[in-house]
Amino acid sequence: MVSKVEVRESLKESIKKAVDEIGGFRKFINNGDTVLLKPNFNTADPYPASTDPKLLKAIIELVNEHSPKEVIVGDSCTFRLKTQKVIKDINLCECESIQPPPKIISFNQGKWVKKEVPNGKYLKSVSVPEILGNIDKLILLPCLKTHGWAQFTGSLKLSVGFMKPIERLRLHMGHLQEKIAELNKIINPDLIIMDARKCFINRGPEEGDLREPNLILASINRLEIDIEGVKIIQAYEGNSLSDIQAYNLPQIKWAREVGIN
Repeated sequence: MVSKVEVRESLKESIKKAVDEIGGFRKFINNGDTVLLKPNFNTADPYPASTDPKLLKAIIELVNEHSPKEVIVGDSCTFRLKTQKVIKDINLCECESIQPPPKIISFNQGKWVKKEVPNGKYLKSVSVPEILGNIDKLILLPCLKTHGWAQFTGSLKLSVGFMKPIERLRLHMGHLQEKIAELNKIINPDLIIMDARKCFINRGPEEGDLREPNLILASINRLEIDIEGVKIIQAYEGNSLSDIQAYNLPQIKWAREVGIN
């Protein structure tokens, strides 16, 4: 199930409404949980190329209402950039002023753990942040946009940020979308909130022709929310996904075949 809410009220209330339609934050967060929020900080390019700090602030506040032990915001940007500088350039001062404040981290500052990808055909192993094994809940926060190499970037593609940056070079050396799908076999989100207020309908991920669907999507299913995201983009003339059915996009098709949900 995917909830889809038009942002007519405040952003915070719209996010809450979207999550309420699939059970509410209380369904996903228990008192005392350590919650990791995974935004899109691949670069510091303006939203929707990267996560809007206002959306991140609203989600942190909503999660805090359910008494977590700690809220962590973490990512690792493209290997060409330093994540700490990207986070600084995005300017998360409003998020840091929240009480209690989130812990904002670069995965590059912690340890990486090598993981075997179960029955991986295109991706046999990958190094992921050690912190993934020390959290109770994971919430993915993809932006909606097209991608110059992967065609589309949503919840499945967002998990590339969990991969050790130097290993992403090999990721791009053939079967990129299938590798993205297989990477998701070792990532287990509890909730996905997609920011579809604005989106790129071609090029991407840093820039493209901009449209404004003005929507917030929520789901527990990566395939369903990404399919819905593709359809939103396809509704606009001039989009780069018009020649393919959403469920036949290679990353989505292969994710279905290998049992991702």
